[in-house]
Amino acid sequence: MNDRVNVTAVLALAIFACGTLGAAGPSEEELKQANNPLANFKALNFHNYYVPEVSETAGTANTFWVRYAQPIKAFGGNWLTRMSLPIQRVPTATGNESGLGAINAFAAYLFETKDPSVSVGVGPLLALPTSTGDVPGGDTWDIGAAAVFFDARSSQFQYGGLLTYQTDVAGSGKSELMALQPFGLFQLGGGWYLRSTGVWVFNLETNDYSVPVGFGFGRVIKADNLIFNFFMEPQATILSDGPGQPDFQVFVGMNTQLVN
Repeated sequence: MNDRVNVTAVLALAIFACGTLGAAGPSEEELKQANNPLANFKALNFHNYYVPEVSETAGTANTFWVRYAQPIKAFGGNWLTRMSLPIQRVPTATGNESGLGAINAFAAYLFETKDPSVSVGVGPLLALPTSTGDVPGGDTWDIGAAAVFFDARSSQFQYGGLLTYQTDVAGSGKSELMALQPFGLFQLGGGWYLRSTGVWVFNLETNDYSVPVGFGFGRVIKADNLIFNFFMEPQATILSDGPGQPDFQVFVGMNTQLVN
């Protein structure tokens, strides 16, 4: 069994193990906010995408993301900052290449809404040329914007989306990317929930694209002032064009929020 399958299997087992921990259950509000990218908590997330088959190649791919988010007060308002570090293994014409991908970060200004259960944020985005180990892409300085929406008014169904756009301003090569991540969460009770959070990626420089749709599950538990959110979500690509696109992938992860 290779390393990518090991990561997926370990996180899948962790989800099921949660059911036997007997930890104090999170509140209804904590359950609703556990998947909110604009939640007013410090968060450290570990996400893994394992791709057993990549279009027009003979290899597999894997991307492990480390993401840190923190709310801050600046310029007379509330902001949510998030930085993401990818560690990638991708197939190439000469074999597989491993290394860091492009680090990206955004800061979303949180708008005041009539209902505090509705979150809206918009702000600048920056991607850094941090790729190593001959991992393709990530050789340009990119700037752009991010917009996030999350509706948690219902105790049973939460939904929203994250839209990002970036284009190169320096470095070698060209880059213009847009990504849309619609997400929907359906609470089952006892901390368990269903989820769909596929990221639709559009390479506007090459006109390649990938539109995956996922259907998975997760569980939220609480230990003291920490909220743990374990999940697994298989995703099938329903529309794609261009080489290097995932035909199918398994998205697993753990989100950790520090609540007051």
